Amino acid sequence: MTSFSDNAVPNAVRLPAEDRYADELARLSERDSYVRPDGWRLSPRMVQKFILGDPDLKIAPKFVGDRDLVQIAIASLASDRALLLTGLPGTAKSWLSEHLAAAVSGNSQLVIQGTAGITEDQVKYTWNYALLIAEGPTDRALIPAPILTGMRRGSLVRFEEVTRCVPEVQDALISVLSEKALAIPELERVEAAQRGFNIIATANTRDRGVNEMSAALRRRFSFVTLPALTDAAMETQLVQNRVGEMLADFRIQAEVPEDAVAALVQVFAELRRGQTLDGKARVKPPTGAMSTAEAISALYSAALLAAHFGDGVVGGPELLRGIWGTAAQEGDGEVIHEYLEAIVRHRDGKVWQELYGAREQPARTSG
Repeated sequence: MTSFSDNAVPNAVRLPAEDRYADELARLSERDSYVRPDGWRLSPRMVQKFILGDPDLKIAPKFVGDRDLVQIAIASLASDRALLLTGLPGTAKSWLSEHLAAAVSGNSQLVIQGTAGITEDQVKYTWNYALLIAEGPTDRALIPAPILTGMRRGSLVRFEEVTRCVPEVQDALISVLSEKALAIPELERVEAAQRGFNIIATANTRDRGVNEMSAALRRRFSFVTLPALTDAAMETQLVQNRVGEMLADFRIQAEVPEDAVAALVQVFAELRRGQTLDGKARVKPPTGAMSTAEAISALYSAALLAAHFGDGVVGGPELLRGIWGTAAQEGDGEVIHEYLEAIVRHRDGKVWQELYGAREQPARTSG
């Protein structure tokens, strides 16, 4: 059996999903008696178990969300259509993309990061220009980009923020997705994709109007929209799990009490929604993003402060400094302080009172 972690790098700052969860992937592969699509390392059922977790097999959940959406995403990748994950910032599109690629192909690192400046060469292939001048167009001079590499290996390719790319780059995918082949005119050759090749793209719906996808390209994708989490318990679990992994990655010794996580998630949810969770009070939302991703960053920042400058236990002061450093934009000071005075001040519990008591410190650092 081929290892899922053949390319693991010792002491790496962050391991890709296939290395971080190599034991789980190997365990799922050993117990996988279902039909695997050509080129897949696991069957769709086992991919689902990897993503959503399975207590019986000691598989930790990687994604907190709707099971139906995950099944649709996996089924799309097993078809001739590519997959487009859409949603607001912080809905774990990239996170799901990475773990799907790790489970299906054993490699999540064929990634194209979409930007306004990316070119078609960076998507398909480019050339070693010294060799190109010396030898002309040859296989030795050809440098495959992620699309060509994925086609040759029969692997999934991740295309992050595809709608940030200019239409010419986006439309370069049409023939690849339609024909499952890539023409290389300089070599007078057409390379056919190996089975298992497909594309997982992501798109931020808040940026949808930057470079709208053409109708021709949209038809070649199955769309799965990941909603923002509205269940406080699910969001708390997600934030706690992710921050725990980040602390382990950097070997940070910090205690993150459950009530601190719950309080932080509630703060973000209320500021995001513009009202308290019980619906009894209105809350003025800040201009900064208050998504789950920002909540994760805020809690991680709070844990770092507690570990390096406190007693190692995350409390209200660290939480507020984490919120301020991660989510608050210029001009949000009044909004945050209004929330503390109107809402947090009247809540019982050690964390809430510590959070309120620390209100003056961000004011001094925010200018």
